[in-house]
Amino acid sequence: EVQLVESGGGLVQAGGSLRLSCAASGFSFDEYGIGWFRQAPGKEREAVSFLGLHDGTTYYADSVKGRFTISSDNAKNTVSLQMDSLKPEDTAIYYCAADFWTSAQAMAIMPLEYEYDYWGQGTQVTVSS
Repeated sequence: EVQLVESGGGLVQAGGSLRLSCAASGFSFDEYGIGWFRQAPGKEREAVSFLGLHDGTTYYADSVKGRFTISSDNAKNTVSLQMDSLKPEDTAIYYCAADFWTSAQAMAIMPLEYEYDYWGQGTQVTVSS
C-alpha cells in the first residue's frame, strides 16, 4: 500500500522552528520528486519546496527561501522540511506529494491542477504572533 504520512506540525510562536517529516512507503522512494505544499483557510494551495530525489535538485518558494530547508533520509524513506524563523503567515495545513521521476524545477512549474501521483493527509502548522 502506498502511503505518504506527514508529521511534525504544531503550534509555535513567531520566530520559532518546526521540522516536518514526510514518511513514504509502498513505492520506490528514490525515483520520485517530493514536494511540500501548504493551504491556509480560504486560500489556494501554495507550493513551498521541492526535492528531486533522483537528481538532487531543490526548489524553494520566494516566501520561504532562506528560512526553510528541505532534505531527505533515503535510508528512512523520509523527506523533511526544517522551518525556521516562522511567521504567522506560514500558518497552514502542510502536505507532501510525490511524483515519479520529476525534478524540483519541473515540479516548480507544474500548474495548480496537476495531479501528483501520491499525497499525504496533511499536518497543521500554526504560528502565533
